[in-house]
Amino acid sequence: MKLRAKFNVTIIAAFAIGYVGIGVLLNSLFIADARRDVLENARVMMSAANAVKGYTDSEIVPLLAAGSQTTFQPAAIPFFAAKRTFERMRKTFSNYALVETALNPTDLEDRPTDWQADFIQHFRNQPRTTELIGTRDTLTGEALNLAEPISVSDVSCLACHSSPSVAPASMIAKYGASNGFGWKLHEIVGAQIVSVPMAVPLTKAHTAFVYVMAALLVMFLVVLVIINVLLHYVIIKPVVTVAGIAEAVSLGRADVEEFEPKGNDEIASLAASFARMRRSLDSALQMLQ
Repeated sequence: MKLRAKFNVTIIAAFAIGYVGIGVLLNSLFIADARRDVLENARVMMSAANAVKGYTDSEIVPLLAAGSQTTFQPAAIPFFAAKRTFERMRKTFSNYALVETALNPTDLEDRPTDWQADFIQHFRNQPRTTELIGTRDTLTGEALNLAEPISVSDVSCLACHSSPSVAPASMIAKYGASNGFGWKLHEIVGAQIVSVPMAVPLTKAHTAFVYVMAALLVMFLVVLVIINVLLHYVIIKPVVTVAGIAEAVSLGRADVEEFEPKGNDEIASLAASFARMRRSLDSALQMLQ
């Protein structure tokens, strides 16, 4: 194997190892960054939902109370208001979702699916947990889920959820007396879950990863070409020239021109040393003759 081939094999092998290592690292960094962006969006949605609930609880409920409203109004329930608000948002962002789900809901539409029930059971088993993050596959791709527990934090909640006998008659008429009762103060009864699609951020992360890796590959090829050109003119060509002169001298040819090195690098020093050796050899042969 010639010098050029040895050099190229070595540098390509070293680049391949580094390229794979950098690829694995960059891929994990891009995916992690995409997940952080999605999680940030989920937290913004969760904050918006909590803001809607807070507004309903502090602004709407007092207005109904001041007007001596006796009929049960679902719109005055903070969870209901947040859910309806985000149902409207889904007209624009169809893959985004906010659910307020409970193990024993008043409205049967709020019953949890299996994976949602797992979140609720985790909160019940670990009461100090304030947030859970998970991912799941959907028909439109992977989605990130951010969940917070729903607990009976205010005794006023028990007016509707302790027993059917104390619940508003209009609520019983709307939802029946079989569901949404038996709640206890400070009990975790459900979870508020935000689902944000990850397909677009992950696609962007993959595209950015491909562009970066392609740029690194092109940069390497350009550097490899430049190094090979330098290798040819700085090392291989002078060495081949000196080797040709040495071959001719070894065959007794005295008419071979000397190689005049340029510069003061190691190759030039080698060529100069060979030229001195050749002149010394010529002088010795002349003395012998």
